[in-house]
Amino acid sequence: MKVLVIDGQGGGLGKALIAAFIKAFPSIPLIALGTNSLATSAMLRAGAAAGATGEHAIAWQARDADLILGAAGILIVGAMMGEISPAMVNAVSQSPAVKILIPSQRCGLIIAGTRQLSMEEAVADTISRAAEVLAGRA
Repeated sequence: MKVLVIDGQGGGLGKALIAAFIKAFPSIPLIALGTNSLATSAMLRAGAAAGATGEHAIAWQARDADLILGAAGILIVGAMMGEISPAMVNAVSQSPAVKILIPSQRCGLIIAGTRQLSMEEAVADTISRAAEVLAGRA
């Protein structure tokens, strides 16, 4: 099982996702992918098994991932203050992985049928949905 957590800027959301995921699934290693080194570093400190930074790392790892966690902004070119490139969006979009993404109005993305959650609530919901996906693939 190859699980990726993708984040940018300061890596706060990715750090929270990694901490919660490790608590729920301690035997599944995570790969932290940051759009910048600060984000990657924060996620590694949270306990990711491995980490890499940048467009090529995201494209390379996404090609055979099983599960991708992160902000929905990873599907929007220019999101995260311009850190998300067209190649990153393409790699994540075309990945065969199940994607569990947290919407954020900060990147101008409003998804109908959802309600705004605190980061803690969104992380908990992500982990719950990941459990459903992992149970179906086990």
